[in-house]
Amino acid sequence: MGKKQPSLSTSLILVFTILLTASLLSAQEGRKGDEFADLIQRLVQDGFKREKIQPLFDNEAVFFTPEGVSSFFIHTESSLNYDQFASRQSIDAARQYLEEHRETLDRAQQIYGVDKTIITAILLVETRLGTYLGKRTVINTLSTMAALTDDQLKQRIWDAIPDHKKPKREAFDEKVSQRSKWGYNELKALIRFTQKENIPAETIKGSYAGAMGISQFMPSNVLNLAKDGNNDGKIDLFTHEDAIFSVANYLKHHGWTPSLNRQEQHKVLFTYNHSNYYVDILLKISDKLKG
Repeated sequence: MGKKQPSLSTSLILVFTILLTASLLSAQEGRKGDEFADLIQRLVQDGFKREKIQPLFDNEAVFFTPEGVSSFFIHTESSLNYDQFASRQSIDAARQYLEEHRETLDRAQQIYGVDKTIITAILLVETRLGTYLGKRTVINTLSTMAALTDDQLKQRIWDAIPDHKKPKREAFDEKVSQRSKWGYNELKALIRFTQKENIPAETIKGSYAGAMGISQFMPSNVLNLAKDGNNDGKIDLFTHEDAIFSVANYLKHHGWTPSLNRQEQHKVLFTYNHSNYYVDILLKISDKLKG
């Protein structure tokens, strides 16, 4: 006996349901940029041209990313295993890097007065000498942070944090308030840099916090302190020469000189990453590379 055919009314209901679902999905996609509507207006008020900003945020690759940014609010430096970078395997890789990029490192050391073993140590810890650069779209990270002046968007970040990892709500709210302002300033720097260098902003990948390149510079540091190490007329921190020169210039800018004692070196390196664990491992790596 054949299967019973659905009634006309049942078929109509099914078709209506499919059409309604498709309509809702289409509407949601059409509202994709609504999370950034206020942010776009702020950028325009701060002098960015709407005809350049609007297409950037209309790009399907640019979107609000609560899952990615939520990790920013539960990250702690003390939980990282920095000792891994002082292992024999890591030090051997750093020594090989010193040899492979000797000419660039020697030039940077001569021009900026920063020990090449310190530069190498930073690149080792930041990106494993350029082999791990981060997979998150930087403009999405920074735009999401910058948009958190909106309470509803802030709640979406809170909801994205696993319950067993949620910080105290008061601490979360305070950090969001601070980091939203920071994220907005970094976003503006990213847009200015990518416009200056004619780079599609949505193509730049980086860390969970928006740091980019082999040296893991935040956009404001890229804009102000990055250097063209290979003299090709552009800044590209995804090239070793530019990353090496940029690290050296950054440290010199923050007070590094060849005559610094250990405590003074620690103070300068702390500006790169505000973590004593981080600074201690950099100095340990440098010592091993000199040994």
